[in-house]
Amino acid sequence: MGFLDVILGRSKPVRPDLDQLFALPSAAVTLRAGAGFVPTGLGSVCFASVEGGAFDRIRRDVGELLDADTERGGAPVEFSRDSYGYTWLLARRPVDDTAALVNDLHAVNTLLQEGGFGPQLLCSLMGFRDEGRRPLALVYLYKRGTFYPFAPVAGGGGADVAGKRDNELELQVRALLADDLRIEEDLGRWFPVWGAPGL
Repeated sequence: MGFLDVILGRSKPVRPDLDQLFALPSAAVTLRAGAGFVPTGLGSVCFASVEGGAFDRIRRDVGELLDADTERGGAPVEFSRDSYGYTWLLARRPVDDTAALVNDLHAVNTLLQEGGFGPQLLCSLMGFRDEGRRPLALVYLYKRGTFYPFAPVAGGGGADVAGKRDNELELQVRALLADDLRIEEDLGRWFPVWGAPGL
């Protein structure tokens, strides 16, 4: 960091640490024991949209990377775009194979980063549910290297109740996972990911 950065109050951005994702399996064990939430087998990666040939190349590369696992069966990953124009890649694994899902998320993030798309990466998430079918996601902020819980309030059909989240549950999960994950301290950065694939 230079002298002008100090004077002008600019800080050096945190270098992404994708290996933080490997803490998710132990966090899942803690979450099950402490709050009754179990993995859904779904996880996703979100990044700013990439157009044309670059997007086609990403789709092909990710498919080839995850297709290498022949036990998976079916589509290795689903691509979608949300209403804000962000691209989501949804990965599926058996609910009892959290480590394999984390490996997939790490591999996709690494592939995008090494392909020059690191600046477009926003977040990754892993979905959970409790016995009452309440949804919960552990969200990894790529540019911060931190996690936060996101708990939308589900309606009768399982869909998110527009704009409502269970703040009490999020704070409970934060306290529960403080020793397992690098939790984002700035609550203002606990962005809602309404309707995110994998949630």
